Amino acid sequence: MSWAVRPGSQEEQVGRLILAGVIVVFLPQLPLGNFLIYPFTILTTWFHEMGHGLTAILMGHEFELLKIYPDGSGVAQPYHEGPESPIASAFISAGGPLGPTMIGSILILASSKQQYWRPTLIVLAACIGLSTVIWVRSTTGVIVLPMIAVALAAAAWKGKDWLVRFALQFLGILAAMSMFRDWDYLFSESAVIDGQIMLSDTGAIANALLLPYWFWAMAIILLSGLMVGASLKYALAEDDDLNDWRR
Repeated sequence: MSWAVRPGSQEEQVGRLILAGVIVVFLPQLPLGNFLIYPFTILTTWFHEMGHGLTAILMGHEFELLKIYPDGSGVAQPYHEGPESPIASAFISAGGPLGPTMIGSILILASSKQQYWRPTLIVLAACIGLSTVIWVRSTTGVIVLPMIAVALAAAAWKGKDWLVRFALQFLGILAAMSMFRDWDYLFSESAVIDGQIMLSDTGAIANALLLPYWFWAMAIILLSGLMVGASLKYALAEDDDLNDWRR
């Protein structure tokens, strides 16, 4: 009986996803781990704040600017003339915590088919670069985000297939699990950002709609879990179907 894992098999796919999850969870605990993961902390903040900004655009608002601070916190500043609809306000607030999960799910899905690996990394790098020029207005963001964009573009251009696929899986898991990093924030009515006390995202949703902030935190976590679970199920099923066809 052979216990070797076949290249490209579902077992390999599961193993890579588990490895990506282990790195995301345990890397900050290692010596210099926080330093190594710092660019990815800034990236998850970018996911979050872009979620706010793009949702604002969908709600008919303007997206004025995005700031990312050295401690990894950030703020997106939408603009809208006249009274704001409570529904629009709630959607914009929810777009932040759901943004990383949506991006993570897309990256996990893209990792299931080889023809999407490199184009997905290139598109992500381009989005990071363009958003930095258009919206980012903070020193940390202007320095770190272009470095990430260049690294992703280089990986897509020169990286071996296994590295490109793992990059997608790692970033997907990182984005999807970022809600655990923000657990306290989700279950707080307010937070200190750049020295100022502001409503948290769930606090802003509660302020716009009925029900308390902790209810909306639970709803966001449930929806995030469903999105990630569905993307993993699809990606692994696609991978298994492909291997069945090859056999």
